[in-house]
Amino acid sequence: MGVVQSNVWSGGDGPSRPALATRLARLGTETAYVVAQEAGALKASGAKVLPFHIGDLNFSTPACVVQSCKDALDAGHTGYCAAAGIPELRKALADHYNETFGLSYGPENVSVQSGGKPAIGKFLMVCVNEGEEVLFPSPGYPIYESMAKFLNLTATPYEYVEKDGGWALDIDVLEKLVTPKTKAIIVNNFQNPVGVAHTRAEMEALAAFSVKHDLFVMSDDPYYQITFSDFDTSDFVHMAVLPGMADRTICAYTYSKSFAMTGWRLGAVLGPQAIVDAVTKINTNDEACTTHFIQKAGVTALTHPDAKAFTKNMVKELEVRRDLLAKELSTVPGFVPLIPKATFYMMVNVTGAMALVGTDSLEDFRRAVLKGTGVSFCTRAHFGTPLEGEVQRYVRFAFSGVTTSDIEATGAALRPFFEALKK
Repeated sequence: MGVVQSNVWSGGDGPSRPALATRLARLGTETAYVVAQEAGALKASGAKVLPFHIGDLNFSTPACVVQSCKDALDAGHTGYCAAAGIPELRKALADHYNETFGLSYGPENVSVQSGGKPAIGKFLMVCVNEGEEVLFPSPGYPIYESMAKFLNLTATPYEYVEKDGGWALDIDVLEKLVTPKTKAIIVNNFQNPVGVAHTRAEMEALAAFSVKHDLFVMSDDPYYQITFSDFDTSDFVHMAVLPGMADRTICAYTYSKSFAMTGWRLGAVLGPQAIVDAVTKINTNDEACTTHFIQKAGVTALTHPDAKAFTKNMVKELEVRRDLLAKELSTVPGFVPLIPKATFYMMVNVTGAMALVGTDSLEDFRRAVLKGTGVSFCTRAHFGTPLEGEVQRYVRFAFSGVTTSDIEATGAALRPFFEALKK
């Protein structure tokens, strides 16, 4: 097989082939998977690896959901279905959002997707023209920036700042970023990677900002079911219910996190019917429809009491891991964990630890720690292009796929490594 050289396929000694499309140069990826490959290679060499790099879960999908999928297969639900999704799932999703957030969606406000990720690109394709601008969080899910640039949009990051041991959003900074070409903003409450849980005041400020500048909004909603006991639910509000937001907000839902269904690839877009219909039109041109028998299982996940109990129990276990991880990391020289109130990610300020290693490169730091301790994590650089002027340095620990024993072993591995560097 040939390799890409100067955007031309080279077939060894044979003739060159036509150049690949130039738009590919604008397409990014999730570089966390590169970290996974490096950790895998180290493990294959016989070393012990403590994996905090990927946000996958070591919980099994609820048995009732698995059985529902098997039943759907046995019943012959293996053919095409409507591009927007099967009616019972669209209704179940609308009902779920209405009950959870106080919205008034019907099935017509739902388009089923093959996971939450497709919603990002489809939102941008439907709502933002080439050359227009979209604001997205950084650090943030890297596919926001990747898809915006791939579609030849202006991708402008906005940042979070450390505040009271957590994170906050500076609306004044957003006001400085907006331009006449700004068309949309992506909002990820309960956010990967920083775990931020926006206050009602922050959400109201974001809504007012969006109305003021007449922006479309994508509310990316993977983690709202994963909030911990120190999160004040009375201080929560969904973007779509705020004044002026119903007709401009698209919600991106996924089953991946709340029901441990990362590999099932099931999600949805919810919002104004005109936008949802446009997304469904892209479905028809792209994947045709989301897998029929998996959609049947999706109804069960939203409606079966065992599935709801599963999520509650999983969140309790994740909170135990969170607290233990914060305790262990706080004893490592140069590590300052910022404790999240939601998600299963913990950002850690490692500015001091990097000074001990003697590097200002996050990648060099990550690799040195992996080689020296077996602890594998991602860095701020894996979550959007770092912003100019960033001084503090952060890494991200995902505690979704580890045990409490792994977490204790992580502290035991990191402490002597960094204590030795202090001498």
